[in-house]
Amino acid sequence: MTTPPSARPGADAAPPRGDAHGPVLEAVGVTRRFGDVVALDDVSLAVRPGELVGLLGPNGAGKTTLLSLVTGLRRPDSGVVRLFGGDPRDPSNRVGLGTTPQETGLPATLTVREVTDFVAGHYPSPMPRGEVLERFGLTDLAKRQTGGLSGGQKRRLAVALALVGRPRLVVLDEPTTGLDVEARHELWQALRDYHADGATVVVTSHYLEEVEALAERVVVIGQGRVLVDDTLAAVLARVHLRRVTVTLPGAATDVVRALPGVSRLERDGDRFELLASDADALVRALVTLPFRGLEVRGASLEEAFLALTRTAGTSAAPQEVPA
Repeated sequence: MTTPPSARPGADAAPPRGDAHGPVLEAVGVTRRFGDVVALDDVSLAVRPGELVGLLGPNGAGKTTLLSLVTGLRRPDSGVVRLFGGDPRDPSNRVGLGTTPQETGLPATLTVREVTDFVAGHYPSPMPRGEVLERFGLTDLAKRQTGGLSGGQKRRLAVALALVGRPRLVVLDEPTTGLDVEARHELWQALRDYHADGATVVVTSHYLEEVEALAERVVVIGQGRVLVDDTLAAVLARVHLRRVTVTLPGAATDVVRALPGVSRLERDGDRFELLASDADALVRALVTLPFRGLEVRGASLEEAFLALTRTAGTSAAPQEVPA
């Protein structure tokens, strides 16, 4: 759906302070710890107006921690974070920000219509209620209490509320959690439409499919660091790994590890599970060995990012960090 010029993101809102041509979101040398756990380790990142950026990485990588800093929910232990050129904790800098955290509490007794009107009332020029509900397939639920919504319906409402104020920057943390396939694709299209109207969008996900569907630029986070910051095509080329499972009677682990394309190996007796960057080369090499029960399938995203972590030279074991 095309938005009229008067309803484009931030059209009538007071612009946040800062350089209109500079980054809308910026982190410079940011570190954040939780006790002995380093959640973010000297992270630098800048997002410019009009970008659609995917923050991609396995659970516990530090994505949510980073968003909590750039949206002003937490302070970094060191480094500088800027939102529209200013302090994210200053309300005047958050007027152009729309955000949806991983978990959103909604007042159970209020209807979808009432919650939408309440949130819209905090902005100088919000979207009309009918428009925002239509964008996210909520029109038929307008009179239903939020406590009676399914998990997926609540998630769609949470994302709708993030956009109702027509923010210049939208930051969404795992926006499609709990949605079925059809609802996920509808939400993706709504975000594409909103971005096409001129907004900047940042989406975190551990789903490669989701970032592939939305992002133009991808930032890969792993073990609290930025591992890759590149175009979508460049990042996809780096995470297309395959998992090869094969039985190799009597084979030595060192011999199997030395096969072409093997980046990771797990062994259970004579059964090997191999993570391969070049599955074709690996299968050709296996032909020279006595094998049986060969299976080749796509690697999981977490496996792919573990491989990226090793490629980036971070050999420390992954750590779970707080959300």
